[in-house]
Amino acid sequence: MCTNSKRVRLLVTATETAPGPAQPAVTLSQVTVIVVTFNSAHCLPALQTSLEKFEHIIVVDNGSDDGGVQLTQKYLPLARVLALPSNLGFGAANNRALALVTTPFALLLNPDCEITSDSVLGLLNTASLYPDAAVIAPQLLQANGQADINYRWPHLMWKSKGPGVQEGPACVGFVCGAAMLFRCSAFAQCGYFDEQFFLYYEDDDLCLRLFQAHLPMIVDPVHTALHKSRGSVRGKNPWRSEYLRGYHHAQSKLIFARKHQNSEIAANQRRKLLVETTLAMVLRILIPSPRLIARMVGRWRGLLDWSVR
Repeated sequence: MCTNSKRVRLLVTATETAPGPAQPAVTLSQVTVIVVTFNSAHCLPALQTSLEKFEHIIVVDNGSDDGGVQLTQKYLPLARVLALPSNLGFGAANNRALALVTTPFALLLNPDCEITSDSVLGLLNTASLYPDAAVIAPQLLQANGQADINYRWPHLMWKSKGPGVQEGPACVGFVCGAAMLFRCSAFAQCGYFDEQFFLYYEDDDLCLRLFQAHLPMIVDPVHTALHKSRGSVRGKNPWRSEYLRGYHHAQSKLIFARKHQNSEIAANQRRKLLVETTLAMVLRILIPSPRLIARMVGRWRGLLDWSVR
């Protein structure tokens, strides 16, 4: 059994304990792929290549205005498309799809991620070897092919001492939400995403709840997914997209602090971030970058709008 009780170490190598007996062969029919899109039509050709061998696919469109719903039916004809009238947020949209899953596993995949069917089969094999694992994640690769550190210990419990790359399956305290294989039966205890997080920190919150419930998460670096970070959204107004990134990052950071620490810590973080963001906005104006200015303005507004209540 892979357990989260060994909290004195950053990573616990899953192979330190002998896996169980041989399991039946896994198949792609055991997994439903869930993709949440928002102005992500440009990602569909790559998704078509990645998902051509999957029979269970759910695409949740969060109120896009780029024609993505119609194009999804072209590129992913087997997919069930949930076209939401407005943007509910990343976690809420995934929850809508997860409620419809009838397979034992669900693979949450960002639109800007590319994964092969062989990698998914590998993750399913890892899941069969470690039946107590709630989440199994691949090693994310950056656009240049370098490994991204998409896993760590819970940041409220452990301060990172620097980057490192795991070489074998390992229990971790957090995996990035860009690509996560869920064992659906394991979530009855703690549920899926908390919908008060519109964007950002929803994966931090979920992983921390899994960790606290002693439901293991495993990263298996043998199996990889290419993640073109920040490549999922284009749309007609890129500056507004950056504004919303900044806004929701600020809001979610404080919501997370209030939920998992306390209101006083969240309020102190807000005051500190308001000062830092105001200074950063001045710097961005002196060294103009419209994209970063829009993000800083969004962050500043998100901090102003947040309430300790």
